Amino acid sequence: MAIFLNENSKVIVQGITGSEGTKHTARMLRSGTNIVGGVNARKAGQQVEIEGQELPVFGSVQEAMKETGADVSVVFVPPKFAKDAVIEAIDAEIGLAVVITEGIPVHDAAYFWAHAGKTGNKTRIIGPNCPGIISPGKSNAGIIPADITGPGKIGLVSKSGTLTYQMMYELRDIGFSTSVGIGGDPIIGTTHIDALQAFQDDPETEAIVMIGEIGGDAEERAAEYIKANITKPVVGYVAGFTAPEGKTMGHAGAIVSGSSGTASAKKEALEAAGVKVGKTPSETATLMRGIVKG
Repeated sequence: MAIFLNENSKVIVQGITGSEGTKHTARMLRSGTNIVGGVNARKAGQQVEIEGQELPVFGSVQEAMKETGADVSVVFVPPKFAKDAVIEAIDAEIGLAVVITEGIPVHDAAYFWAHAGKTGNKTRIIGPNCPGIISPGKSNAGIIPADITGPGKIGLVSKSGTLTYQMMYELRDIGFSTSVGIGGDPIIGTTHIDALQAFQDDPETEAIVMIGEIGGDAEERAAEYIKANITKPVVGYVAGFTAPEGKTMGHAGAIVSGSSGTASAKKEALEAAGVKVGKTPSETATLMRGIVKG
């Protein structure tokens, strides 16, 4: 099993003809993703050849869905056009929109997040500013390297792209049902809690790794949720133990104010909920290995 993305997913790429869209479409195709076309209003009706496949370019998400049955869109659209691209996907009621784009203004992300809610949350948004989602051996929507792990019984949800890759590699001997990179911006679509519940409901996910980082209170809220709702074992890691107070570290959402949002506070909250928290990614992987093999 997998969450949100599986071998039956039909994927389109918004921005398929741009350099990033073309490059990562090739990588997704190589990893077995069923990409059925792309969207670029200025190049509608054309075909693009990627990895030896002729892929149609459609004028809109709605047209692409009608012609191909697509149910997932991966968004590689520059920041200033990204809001309109995501709104187009929401209005077409595609099931999943994976927004890879970095640097989308917070106001724009708030707008399309609110628009999704206002129209009934028919589109699940992952991101923005995220590496995407992979169900190894089934499908890969985004920029996560597909060759660093295989299918298995661990679920992974992470704010950090690079730590997603590291954890997948560290636990490659066990493998993953799905890895979800939710992104580190202040406003994101899918949260830790959304992924935790999906993994809880997935019969083939036996244990969960949750990676957080400094800033905000998402990890504290996830800890409360785990305590009340999650029965599967969870191990955690919080990036940013050495971050100085008041300084943004990497992600736009990673800013600490006073004792709020610190790595120590998040670690404390998670441990109080029964989550084993590693001091490093490698230690976190070791904790997970002990749970799965024990």
